[in-house]
Amino acid sequence: MARIVGVRFKRASRIYSFDAGQVECGPGDWVVVETERGMALGQVVSGPDESQPLPPQPLKKVLRRAGRRDILRYEQNCELEGYAYQVCLELIREKDLPMKLVDVEYLFDGSKAIFYFTAEQRVDFRELVRDLAREFHTRIEMRQIGVRDEAKMVGGIGPCGRELCCATWLTDFAPISVRMAKEQDVALNPAKISGICGRLMCCLSYEHAMYRDMAKGFPKLGKTVETPRGRGKVVRRNVLEGTFVIQIGQGEVELSVEEVTEAPGPEREKEAKMEEPVAGTGSPGLREEPAGGAPERPPPGKTRETPRPARRKKGRKRRKRKSKARRNHG
Repeated sequence: MARIVGVRFKRASRIYSFDAGQVECGPGDWVVVETERGMALGQVVSGPDESQPLPPQPLKKVLRRAGRRDILRYEQNCELEGYAYQVCLELIREKDLPMKLVDVEYLFDGSKAIFYFTAEQRVDFRELVRDLAREFHTRIEMRQIGVRDEAKMVGGIGPCGRELCCATWLTDFAPISVRMAKEQDVALNPAKISGICGRLMCCLSYEHAMYRDMAKGFPKLGKTVETPRGRGKVVRRNVLEGTFVIQIGQGEVELSVEEVTEAPGPEREKEAKMEEPVAGTGSPGLREEPAGGAPERPPPGKTRETPRPARRKKGRKRRKRKSKARRNHG
C-alpha cells in the first residue's frame, strides 16, 4: 500500500494527492514534490494515509521535505515575481495593449515564468513575450484567466464584510444561476446579488438545496389559493418561518402553510362541469344518444374498414405522354 498525502500549493487551492514513499512528513510540513511542470513546493494538509486504494494512474512522488535552501529559493522566486510584475506592467503601458495584468508565478526551479492576465478581446502579445524573455532569460507563458479567477488571486472583501470565500477556502467554482436567487426569494437587484468579480455571488448556492426542500409545500408566487378568510393571490412568502402573504381584495393577510389549500384550476373546473347531471338523464356525466341510436362498434379484435381513396393516375398518364412524345420525335 502507498502512503498518500494531500498537498496544497496555494491558499484556497485544490488538494493534490502524492505518494510519500519513504519520506516522513505530516500535516503542516513543507515538501518538494514532482509535478508535470517540474518540481514544486507545497504544504501537506492531510495524511499520510495507507488505507486508501491505489488510483488507476500512478501518483507523482514526494521528493523530500523542504530544507532551508528550498525555502530560500521559494523566497527568491517571490521577489522575482514582484519585480517581473512591475516590468511587465510597464511594458503593457508602453505598448498600449488592451489587457490587465493580474499576477506572476515563477516555477520552483525558475525554468518558467507564468503571467496571468484578463482581456475582453484577443491580444497580440508576441512582442511583449520577446521583451520579457530578453529581460528575464527564461521561458515566458501568458495565460488568460476569467474574472472569477482574478478575484480568487487578488482577494478582497465581499458585500457581507468578510474576506472573499474564493480567496480563503473555496477551491472550485460551482455554476450559479438567477433561478437560485428566485427560489430563495432574494431581490433580483444586480448590485445585491453580484460579487466584486461582477458575477453572481457564489454564496447563493450554499443554502439553495435547503430552501428548495423547505419550499415544496408552499404555493408558488402569483398562485390563487383558498383560505378560511377567502380566496386570494400569493404575493410574498417566508420559507424559513413557514408563512406567506396573500392579497384579498385591497388588503393583505399573512397565513401559515397549514391554513391554505390551492384553488381549483381550469382543468379541475372542467372536470367538475363534466360530472354535473345532464339535462334529461338525471345521471352525472351521461349524454343523450341521437335518435338513430349509438353508432355500431366493431367486434373485439377487428377494426373498422374504411374505403381506400382512389389512386391518382395523373403521374402515370404524364409518363405515358412523355414516352409517346419521345417515340414520335425519334
